[in-house]
Amino acid sequence: MDYFNYQSGQLYCEGVRLDAIAASHGTPAYVYSSATFLHHYQQLARAFAPLEALICYSVKTNSNKHILRLLEQAGAGFDIVSGGELFRVLQAGGDPAKVAFAGVGKTDQEISEAIEAGIGFFTLESAEEAENISRLAEGLGRKVAATLRVNPDVDPKTHKYITTGKKLTKFGVDIEEAVAFFEKYSDLPGLNLVGLHMHIGSQITTINPYVTALKKMLGLIQTLRSRGYKIEWLDLGGGFGADYQSDTAPLAPDYATALVEMLAGQDLRIAMEPGRFISGNAGVLLTRVLYVKQSGPRRFVIVDAAMNDLIRPALYDAFHFIWPVQPAEGFVPTERTSEPAMDGLIKADVVGGICESGDFLAKDRLLPPVRRGDLLAVFTAGAYSFSMASQYNSRLRAPEVLVNGSEQKLIRRRETYSDLTAGEQ
Repeated sequence: MDYFNYQSGQLYCEGVRLDAIAASHGTPAYVYSSATFLHHYQQLARAFAPLEALICYSVKTNSNKHILRLLEQAGAGFDIVSGGELFRVLQAGGDPAKVAFAGVGKTDQEISEAIEAGIGFFTLESAEEAENISRLAEGLGRKVAATLRVNPDVDPKTHKYITTGKKLTKFGVDIEEAVAFFEKYSDLPGLNLVGLHMHIGSQITTINPYVTALKKMLGLIQTLRSRGYKIEWLDLGGGFGADYQSDTAPLAPDYATALVEMLAGQDLRIAMEPGRFISGNAGVLLTRVLYVKQSGPRRFVIVDAAMNDLIRPALYDAFHFIWPVQPAEGFVPTERTSEPAMDGLIKADVVGGICESGDFLAKDRLLPPVRRGDLLAVFTAGAYSFSMASQYNSRLRAPEVLVNGSEQKLIRRRETYSDLTAGEQ
């Protein structure tokens, strides 16, 4: 669900017309809905309330500090993977005790900064990392909590680049090695090994992979406890899907129905790390048509956004629904799909101006007739859009606008040419 809807032939974000935002801030531009962020966070919080789960929003999906502050005020903790993300969380007023720090390549500086900030726990990704965190903590006179990331070897049936819980990935340790890991590293002087962590992948739109993985993890916990290890925490990771097409991802209660019953009575503190489930449908990318070009049998809609603004289609061959902000009469969509059920649509590629053949936002997409100057919305752009944006081709990164009801707020200005060379002094 989101709060982007057509009213009287105009696309609105909550109570604000998107053409008005484009008039104020230009294009391309990212537009976010506060109500959508909060709706999805609150859906998860309510669904997993019986477990009193700590919901750590995954900062990498959308890391603007105004978004982080919005979620912090709603009660969220944070999942981070870098020192920069920790800095953003602290800038937003986040509670470091509700921060989980994952990632396979934490530097000594990042680890030390996290220890001094007093984060909740580290996620251990390797034996050598455990030894290093213990050494650094001991040097600072601290003992820090950590969970061990375990690969349950479950295939979530998602894109290979975002499958993270199988064998032969760079993340965590194999489930068969977990007991030996506890035997060797549970007594490190600077480390308190308090539990387990799993993260099987991203954009997972079926529940069975979670059920299968959780069964394996609960079996491992039973084995560890039988050997005298105190397992307090189980971090379920993230990966819950967002609706890039209408009604393709389960709702929060659907996930919870399957998982809460399995976890009830297990004497575990539960954490989870949702990202795009909260942020994905909370944003759109506004872009304006520059040219329409026919090249043999192929039609191109050339827009002022490009792969530097939204790399997911080029990187993952990902689908994003695209539609005019002010569609002609008879072309207001009833669902978001690659093949809308209406007559008069024209197949086209939506492409940007970057000097790469891989620079596209959509291929072979059915669209209403569009012309130069028309404003388009690229939906489900709240996750992994600005956070993966770049200045490739020396393009300026687009502004971010946050809508709350009938109010709009610029939360990141458009870059200038001076920004391009500011660090080159």
